[in-house]
Amino acid sequence: MSLSRKRRKELKRLRSSAEELWGNQQQVLAHANSVAREASRQLGHVTREEVVPRMRSGYESYVRPGMDTARGYARSAGDAAQVGLGNALGSLLAIGDIANDARVRRAVERVSPRAAAVVEQKKGPGVGTYLAIGAGIVAAVGVAYAVWQTFRADDELWVADDEPGTASGTPAA
Repeated sequence: MSLSRKRRKELKRLRSSAEELWGNQQQVLAHANSVAREASRQLGHVTREEVVPRMRSGYESYVRPGMDTARGYARSAGDAAQVGLGNALGSLLAIGDIANDARVRRAVERVSPRAAAVVEQKKGPGVGTYLAIGAGIVAAVGVAYAVWQTFRADDELWVADDEPGTASGTPAA
């Protein structure tokens, strides 16, 4: 392929312009990278000096009291549920004991002989048994949840006081 002298000069100028543009772009990208590195470093300083202390104070003044209050409510609700379910189960068992008492059976037979026959015909677990089992399971789950909340470690959820990379209060660069 033969080009005229004029076209070769134009291509040579175009090539030198492209190389100059490429060099300028490389300089701009290098400068942009150094600016981005410095911005990242400054952002780390601002985060350590401004954001983390504000987050800690906000947590201490707003979140922690609410969590403590909620934990107290959960414990009291769990205790109340435990007492209520215990009373209900105790009442059900007491009713079962009363129904099986020989004196009660004789009194029911005196009043209505057919009612005594109906009471004796019932064999096996009834609805009350299944309700009592369900209530016991719910109570056990509630107690397990309360124990889990009590022994859960909240310390790992937040940034430690001593930042890694700092020595004797001097921030790392």
